[in-house]
Amino acid sequence: MGNIDEPSVETIEEDNKMEEDIVTGADEDDVDYDEQEYEEDELYDEEEGADQEAEEMAKRLGDALWADISKAFAVTTSQHQNGIEPHTAQSEERDDEETLVNAVQEVIDLAENHSEFFHKLSEVLVPGNEDNLFDTLNDIVQNKQLSVDQANVLSDLVHISDLDWTLKNENGSIIIPGAVPSQAHLDLLRAGIITEPLLEINDFTQRWVWFDNWTYTADITPFLSKLGKEPQDTILLFYGLDTVANITLGGQPVAWTNNQFRQYAFNVTDIITSLLTEGPHAGQAKKPSNKNLTVSLESAYWYGMNVSSRPDTEFLVNSGDYEVPWVRQWIRKIASDFGWDWGPAFVPTGIFKPAYFVTLPAAKRDVSPTLFLEESSIEIHKKGQVPSIEPDPSADWIINVTLGLRSTADITPTMKISVPELDLVSEPISLGSIPGNSDSAKFVSGTFTVRNGVPELWYPHNLGTPKRYNITVEVTPGGIGFTKTSGFRTIVLIQAPVPQSDIELRGITPGDQFHFTINGKAFYTSGTNIIPFDPFYARTTTAQVRWVIESAVKSGQNMLRVWGGGIYQPSDEETGTYNFYEVCDELGILAWSELIFSDSLYAINDFLIETMKTEVQQNVRRINRHPSLAQWAGGNEIEGIVEGVNVSYANGTHYLDEFVFLFQDYLHDAVLSETTSIAYTDCSTTSGYLSLNPYILRFHNATPGYIYGNSERYNYDASSAFDYSTYPVSRWEEVLTSPEDFFFNSTVVVSRDHHPPAGDLTWPNPNSEEGQAEMMEAVQLWLPTPGTADSNQTFAQWCWSTQVFQSMNMVSEIAFYRLGAGRPENNLGALVWQLNDIWQGVSWSSIEYSGRWKVLHYGESQIFSPIIIYPFWTASSELLEVYVTSDRWTSVKGTATMTWFTWEGKQLSSETTPFTVPSLNNTLLYNATGLSEILPKGYDETQVFLKLNLTAETDMGIVKNEAIFTPTSLADAALVDPKIEVVSDTSLTFTLSAKGGVGAWTWLDHPSGTVGYFYDPSTDKPLNGFYLIPGQDRTANASK
Repeated sequence: MGNIDEPSVETIEEDNKMEEDIVTGADEDDVDYDEQEYEEDELYDEEEGADQEAEEMAKRLGDALWADISKAFAVTTSQHQNGIEPHTAQSEERDDEETLVNAVQEVIDLAENHSEFFHKLSEVLVPGNEDNLFDTLNDIVQNKQLSVDQANVLSDLVHISDLDWTLKNENGSIIIPGAVPSQAHLDLLRAGIITEPLLEINDFTQRWVWFDNWTYTADITPFLSKLGKEPQDTILLFYGLDTVANITLGGQPVAWTNNQFRQYAFNVTDIITSLLTEGPHAGQAKKPSNKNLTVSLESAYWYGMNVSSRPDTEFLVNSGDYEVPWVRQWIRKIASDFGWDWGPAFVPTGIFKPAYFVTLPAAKRDVSPTLFLEESSIEIHKKGQVPSIEPDPSADWIINVTLGLRSTADITPTMKISVPELDLVSEPISLGSIPGNSDSAKFVSGTFTVRNGVPELWYPHNLGTPKRYNITVEVTPGGIGFTKTSGFRTIVLIQAPVPQSDIELRGITPGDQFHFTINGKAFYTSGTNIIPFDPFYARTTTAQVRWVIESAVKSGQNMLRVWGGGIYQPSDEETGTYNFYEVCDELGILAWSELIFSDSLYAINDFLIETMKTEVQQNVRRINRHPSLAQWAGGNEIEGIVEGVNVSYANGTHYLDEFVFLFQDYLHDAVLSETTSIAYTDCSTTSGYLSLNPYILRFHNATPGYIYGNSERYNYDASSAFDYSTYPVSRWEEVLTSPEDFFFNSTVVVSRDHHPPAGDLTWPNPNSEEGQAEMMEAVQLWLPTPGTADSNQTFAQWCWSTQVFQSMNMVSEIAFYRLGAGRPENNLGALVWQLNDIWQGVSWSSIEYSGRWKVLHYGESQIFSPIIIYPFWTASSELLEVYVTSDRWTSVKGTATMTWFTWEGKQLSSETTPFTVPSLNNTLLYNATGLSEILPKGYDETQVFLKLNLTAETDMGIVKNEAIFTPTSLADAALVDPKIEVVSDTSLTFTLSAKGGVGAWTWLDHPSGTVGYFYDPSTDKPLNGFYLIPGQDRTANASK
C-alpha cells in the first residue's frame, strides 16, 4: 500500500465516506573448436589489450562459438516454473556436449575477469540486452536450456504481440493501432476514441462497439525476414481468441473459430513458404504482396442472434437472460460478458491471450527431427486412485505426465521425470512412436512412482503447509525439458451414503455425505466465489488477482469457487496473461473449478458439442498439475433449473434428457478422460448421484427426511435475515465522476443495480427499483436510517449502511452453517457469494473492484477464524444460545468471556467460562429463554448489548475471536454519540478512543486510491468494523 493519510472514522451514528469503490533446436553442425582460441592469453592480454583487440576477440568468438552454441543446445521456454508451451528442441544425442559446455564455461570465466571483454562480447551477441548475456551463458552450462525471457537471444519463436497491429471496424470508419493481447474496447480507449468503459453510463453509450465487427491486421514481414532459406514448418499458435474469428494469412484462409476457451494451433507452413517464394522466375508465381496476418472478429451479439435463428436450434425454456437476450447459450464465450445481475454487458472481442509463431526446422539426414510440445499435463495421485473415492493412504504416489507432441519426422523418444528437491529421477520411459506430422499433436503419457512418505504433503494454509515441488520432465532424444510446480496431496469430494455407524453413534441425519477430505481428513471448507476480475480479460494482471486471493487467505478462507459463468482461470502469464492457479497453489487455497456453463438450459446441437469436448480436455489437462484444484463441476445452478422445467412443462422430459446427455454423460466423460483423481459433479448445486460408476444423477429420487447434496440460499426478505428457520439445512452451502450522481437513486447508481436483471437491452434497468428497495428496507429495519442535510453525505451513509447490513446477515449465515458441523446435518462447508467485483456497482462482493475491502470482508475474517464464538438469537421464542465452534482436527481448550454494556459504555456484568470444543464440532456455552432472564436487571433491550470474547490454544497458536449480541435492532437501540478521537503516527498506527458512548461498527476508511487493509498489531489479524467502547481503546495498523 502506498502512503496513507489519516483515515476517516465512521460508526452507525457518524457520517460515512463512500467506499471507492522454441523455441527451436536448429540443425546441429559438427562442433570442432581449436582449443587455442579459448586460451585467455591469446584472447586477451590485459597489459597490452586495447578496445580494438577486445572487439576483434568478441567478434571472433561470436563467429566461431556463439552460432554453434545456439544450434547445439535446445532453447526451451520452461526453465522457470511457469514455462510457456509450446517449446521445441532438436532431437539428437550430443557427443560433444561436454566439450562445448567447457568452452562456454571459459567464456563465463573471461566475462567475470575481464569486464571490457564481456562488454564487447555482449554488444556483438545481444545488442541492447547486455545484462542478459551472463545469465544466458550460465543457464547453458548449468541447465542446458534457456528461460523464456532469454529465448529471444537465440530462438525463432516470435510473439505476434511484437508485430505492428491495426484495428478497424467493419466499414473502415475507424482505423487505429491495435495490440495483442488486447480487446477492441481497450484499443479504442488507448486511441482516445472512447473513454474508460467503467465510468458513468458507458456500458450503455458504448454498446455500438459490440454491435460492430472488428478486424486486427499485422504485417508479418519482420517475422519472415528472420526465417532462413532452410525449409521449416511453422505453427500459428493462439492461446485465446474472443470469440468468432476468421483467420487469414497472406490473404489465404487459415481457420474459423467459435470458442473463447480453446487453445488453437494451426500449421501454416505452406502459406509461409509461398510468402517466402522469390519471383518472378520461370514457372514461378509472383511473390505475394499481401503479407498480413488478419483476424476478423464477428460481433458475438450478431453471431448469437443469427445462430439462434437457425432452423435446427430449439427454444430453451426458462433460460434466464440478464441483459443481452438469447445469445450466450449459443456461443462458447464468457457468459457474464452479456451482462449479469451484478455486472455490465460489454461483449468484448479481440485476440485476448498471447499468441506466437513457432518454427520447426525440417528434419535432415543424420539429424533428428524437431519436436513441438503443444500441451502438457502433470497429475499427481495415489496408486489405484479413482475420483470421489478415498484412496488407500499407504499407497505410493504416481506422477502421471501427458504430452501433446508434434514432430517433423518419425521419432521414438523416451521421457525422464524427476523431483530435484527429493533427488528422485525416473528411468527412461518409452513414449512409443511419434509420427512425422506437424499438423496435429499425438498425446503420449508416462508415469513415475514416488514412495509414500517421501514427499511432504500439500495442505491448505489453515490446515498445514502448502508444500510445492518442482517436477522436471525431459524428452530424449531432443532435449525437450521443462520444470513446473506441483504438490503431493489427495483431495476427495465424498458423496457416499452416510455410514450407519454415524447415524447410530453421532446422530447424523441419513442420506448422502457431501464434503471434502484433504490427505484423508475431512475438513471444513470456508470460502467465497470468484467472478471475472475485469470485464476486459486482456487487462487483468497477476498483481490484481494476487491481491484478491491474498485477501481471501487473510480473511481465513481455504477455498475459492471458480464460478461457471466466467472463464477457466489461467495457470501462468505466458499462456494466460495473468496467473491464478499458481498463486492459489503458493498461498494454500483450494479452487472449486467449474466448466463454463451457467444458469440456463443448453442445446446439444453438433456445432456446439463438437467444440466442447476439446475445450474441456485442454483445460483439465492444463489445470491438472495444480494441488489447489479441488473438483470439477459441470456448471452453475443448472440442475435445479432443469428439475423445475421437467415438472412445469409438458415436454419437460425432453429438456431433462438433453441435460442428462450433456452434464451427466458427455461432459462427465470428457473430464474423466483427462483426470484420475479429481471428482466431477454435474452442477454446483446438486442432489448428488445414485451411482458413481456408471455415473447416474439422483435428481428428486430422495427419501423424505434424508439429506442429499449441497444447496444455496438467496432470500431478499430483510425481515427474515436473521431467522434461522429460513436457512436451508444442508451438508454444504454455497463508478461515479459527477457530484450530482452521488445520491442513492441517481441515474448512474440505479443503472448499476442489475438486480433483478432487466432481461433485455432496456436501459436503465427497469427492475433496479426493486433491488434498491430491498437494500433500503434492510437498512431501515436493522440500522439507523441515513439522513443529513448534505445529500452526498447521506449517499455515503447509505452505501456504508448497506454494507454493514450485508456483513451482519452473511456472518449470521456462516455462523449457522459452521454450527452445523456438530449437528445432525453434519455441514462441512460454506462458500459465500461473492468475493470480488467486476466493476464499481451494486453487488454481493466483499472486495470492491479497486481491491478495497468492504465491511463484509472484515466480518468474514472474524467468522472464518479457526475458533469462533457466536450468539444465536431466536426472536420468536426469545432464545439465546452462545456456541463455540472449531474447525481444528484436535480438541481445543480456551476461555470465553461474556460482558454486558450499556450504550453509554458502562460495564454491567462479566463472566468468564472455560471450554473444550471437540474436533470439527461445537460446544454450547450459554442457553437462556426470555429477555427477563437474559438481560441485566433494570435494563431493556434498547439500552444494552453483550460482547463475547474467546481465547483458545490451537495447533495454529493462540486464537482470539469476538462477537456482539444486540437484543434488538440497532434501528431501535438507544445509541449514543461516541465522539471518537484518533491518534496516529508515521508508522501508520491508529489508536481510536470513544470519548462519548459506544461506537457501533466503528470503521476506518482508506483515502481514495489506496488499497490495503487494517489489522490488529497484537494478533496480526484484520480489524475494522468493530465496537469501540469507552475506556477500551483499539489500535489498528494500516498494511503497507
